[in-house]
Amino acid sequence: MKADPRKNLNDYARYSSIAIQMLAIILAGVFAGFKLDGWLHTKPILTVIFSIVSVALSIYFITKDLLRR
Repeated sequence: MKADPRKNLNDYARYSSIAIQMLAIILAGVFAGFKLDGWLHTKPILTVIFSIVSVALSIYFITKDLLRR
């Protein structure tokens, strides 16, 4: 029994979009923390906090997306 090539392509697109979404959320959090640290002179406290929060948010969104499908 052969696998449907369209299903494989859809799976690749789905998982690559998940990876891009995770990367975008984490980079946005790190960038925001870095900029706020520079503005408020609190290096590196906000960068660390925003990094951790953005990783948690990306895991939450990805888990929600995977459970929905």
